[in-house]
Amino acid sequence: MTKPKNDTLLRALLRQPTEYTPLWLMRQAGRYLPEYNQTRARAGSFLSLCKSPDFATEVTMQPLARYPLDAAILFSDILTIPDAMGLGLYFAEGEGPKFERPLRDEWEIRDLAVPDPDVHLRYVMDAVRQIRKALDNEVPLIGFSGSPFTLACYMVEGGGSDDFRRLKTMLYDRPELLHHILDVTAQAVTAYLNAQIESGAQVVMIFDTWGGTLSAAGYREFSLRYLEQIVARLRREHEGRRVPSIVFTKGGGLWLESIAGTGCDAVGLDWTIDIGEARRRVGNRVALQGNLDPAVMFASPEKITEEAGRILSAYGSGHGHVFNLGHGISQFTPPDNVLALADAVHSISRQFH
Repeated sequence: MTKPKNDTLLRALLRQPTEYTPLWLMRQAGRYLPEYNQTRARAGSFLSLCKSPDFATEVTMQPLARYPLDAAILFSDILTIPDAMGLGLYFAEGEGPKFERPLRDEWEIRDLAVPDPDVHLRYVMDAVRQIRKALDNEVPLIGFSGSPFTLACYMVEGGGSDDFRRLKTMLYDRPELLHHILDVTAQAVTAYLNAQIESGAQVVMIFDTWGGTLSAAGYREFSLRYLEQIVARLRREHEGRRVPSIVFTKGGGLWLESIAGTGCDAVGLDWTIDIGEARRRVGNRVALQGNLDPAVMFASPEKITEEAGRILSAYGSGHGHVFNLGHGISQFTPPDNVLALADAVHSISRQFH
């Protein structure tokens, strides 16, 4: 398979020379785009949007039609795995994701099984294949999954939470039960990401959204340990090319060295850490992805350009940087501001390469 016409992202993730710093945005296909909202209305619901390869392809391609981004990311949701495990995912209006059958009883936890991604998550693999075809080899496609710990938070709580009280009670009172959930889920994530790679994903990313809510000891035992297992079992090559992996723990700045030691190719950074300091701490072990505060995108194009330049300057000269936000783009972001960011990153970054 020939490489993408624009393979800047792939080279940056592998710390190879690039002419500029590549850019993509977490949640780049989303509610800030009017065309996304129109497609979502046609789909009828968010879940219908995710489960239709045609709709998923349509919204994945929308930001690429507007902006000079260096990658596409599969349109899906991190909770597809627990849904495939039988927990009954649904979205309550204004309340976010919920599960009809959260893991509350020990027998439910012991019965948890790894879903077959080519059967129970076939719609995701179909979407990956369809998106790759639609991309026509212009830019690479990123696949993704939630981390075992982050998925477990939703699976035990039954939805989002301010304090993850049920999950953390289990963590301290019945750690063996939580480890069972995490072990099964880690196997599921590994199979899911490898199936995405085999279907055509050229990069994979693990979103450890809630890992930063753990204590230092808790992070090592209940999140990092399983991230290491997944990365070690990922397919490293497909279609004759390396398939880079990215690990992102929101709030994980305290543990950067440990995350870099998982074996991943790149570490995602949220906006709370200086990227220059992060680079000094991890050295040449991994590429870094990030890390503009998403709230900057509400400001003027001039301020966006200034802040992008600050981050590029903080990273400094050399390769191995993928520009991104420190978390997902807000639904309230003015669409024109994304173009201002892309233009700023692509133009300013050339002096550092």
